[in-house]
Amino acid sequence: MAASIVQYIGTGRRKESVARVILRPGKGDFTINGRPFDNYFPTEAARASVRQPLLATETADKFDILMNIDGGGISGQAGAARHGIARALCEFNVELRSRLKKLGFLTRDPRQHERKKYGQKGARKRFQFSKR
Repeated sequence: MAASIVQYIGTGRRKESVARVILRPGKGDFTINGRPFDNYFPTEAARASVRQPLLATETADKFDILMNIDGGGISGQAGAARHGIARALCEFNVELRSRLKKLGFLTRDPRQHERKKYGQKGARKRFQFSKR
């Protein structure tokens, strides 16, 4: 029988994006949908957002991170990845939970896309009103 692999799993969500995160003991490599981290997220702001939970808990070089991210755009995917990493870190060590919760990394951002309303131009935009 093969030795079991130690890994910690977390699922993060933001907007329409879902990130399935796997933390494995390693030296800090990121792989997202089979692509390298710097290749996947084009902006430095998105990359910094994803790294925040690791930097806050000082575990940036302790884990190799595998992620499958689906749906949404760059900002939503970065937020989902951050949420998933924070949840996986809580599974690794429960004592990190209070620090991550205080920084707001465990809170699922509830803001969603608002639907377009019938008879109007968009969710909020209206056609110009004419009194006469």
